[in-house]
Amino acid sequence: MSGSVAVHRGGLGFPAMRGGGGGEEGRKPGEDEEDEEEEEENGGRGMDAWERAYADERSWEALQEDESGLLRPIDNKTVAHAQYRRRLLFRSSAASRIQKGLIRYLYVVIDLSRAASETDFRPSRMVVIAKCVEAFIREFFDQNPLSHIGIVTIKDGVAQRLTDLGGSPDSQIKSLLGKLECSGDASVQNALELVHGYLSQIPSYGHREVLILYSALNTCDPGDIMETIQECKKAKIRCSVIGLSADIYICKHLCEETGGSYTVALHESHFKELLLEHAPPPPAIAEYAASNLIKMGFPQRGAEGVISICSCHKEAKIGGGYTCPRCKARVCELPTECRICGLTLVSSPHLARSYHHLFPVTPFNEVSSMIPSKLGQMLPQTCYGCQQSLVSHGSKSNPHVSCPKCNQHFCLDCDIYIHESLHNCPGCESQRGLTT
Repeated sequence: MSGSVAVHRGGLGFPAMRGGGGGEEGRKPGEDEEDEEEEEENGGRGMDAWERAYADERSWEALQEDESGLLRPIDNKTVAHAQYRRRLLFRSSAASRIQKGLIRYLYVVIDLSRAASETDFRPSRMVVIAKCVEAFIREFFDQNPLSHIGIVTIKDGVAQRLTDLGGSPDSQIKSLLGKLECSGDASVQNALELVHGYLSQIPSYGHREVLILYSALNTCDPGDIMETIQECKKAKIRCSVIGLSADIYICKHLCEETGGSYTVALHESHFKELLLEHAPPPPAIAEYAASNLIKMGFPQRGAEGVISICSCHKEAKIGGGYTCPRCKARVCELPTECRICGLTLVSSPHLARSYHHLFPVTPFNEVSSMIPSKLGQMLPQTCYGCQQSLVSHGSKSNPHVSCPKCNQHFCLDCDIYIHESLHNCPGCESQRGLTT
């Protein structure tokens, strides 16, 4: 039987495996199965170059079927806007009934165990996490100018605080990118005990949060993690987890007990979307939402060329910085807490940027892309914000939205810009200026 197989392989143009003799010596009966098993174990490394290129780029995911059954490229702009509107409508549906935590103290716990080196997320879980966390930190400070963030890593079964709680996104990102190494196992309990020790010292008006980015399928803990979870619950620490592998019971139990959320990412873009959902202020837990009056100081910018000792770094610096209005100590960045007198130091723009969470812009209404010709002549032909045309061909208009209050029409880009960055409707502000 093996001889006939060898003859057929030679007839189809396959080269002889060994020497120039007969097919019986060229290949043994069990070698075909062994080679196939080796290729499966190597994760498809036996694929041709053109096959690997398509498998790596996942080009089939960039196609969708239209109304006539033909394949066409996905309109990424429309898909991104649809995802954004889902998030916006979800947040605004309960915004009027929910108290938000505007002063947040958040620790981002990153799993850098050996599971983070897996390549199911391209190029690896660790690289994807680092890139998404960088975008998250910048978005976090844009959405929460009065809040603080810190980074904790877990690897080799040990949790280590990479950065202190602070208000500078650049220093946080720089520290993270310089410590990207994967090794050992992950320990959820050690991470929770570490952040519990730091967050328990936070003032009562601050909202204590932990966001865990978990890659492993297990946790190597030195004690009873259930007791640690109860301690976090008593300390009013909200714990949320984003998994990169599969649903894990202990992570789900942790989130349920502390009032957080537990999600599992399906792919790279889904992970980034889940991560950015934690940037806006979350609803305050009812039993913890107590009203407090907070003393704040508004420091002045230091004069250029003046030498002073920085209370943050304990060293002399020339120019820049801010001066505490109570004790006249120098600090490098805002917002922060004065190391000398303990006064919370902020700037007036920080308070102004926090204001939009209390009174957000109403979500705009979608306008149908198919507009009758008579009605289309009555509607605006350009975006009220950027003055770009809203009409593509004939009576068919590009997808756009309209403000329910002033009835002005905006394109998709202006819709995102108004709700995410500007936080004011230009049409409504124009009408308010005319009435006054």
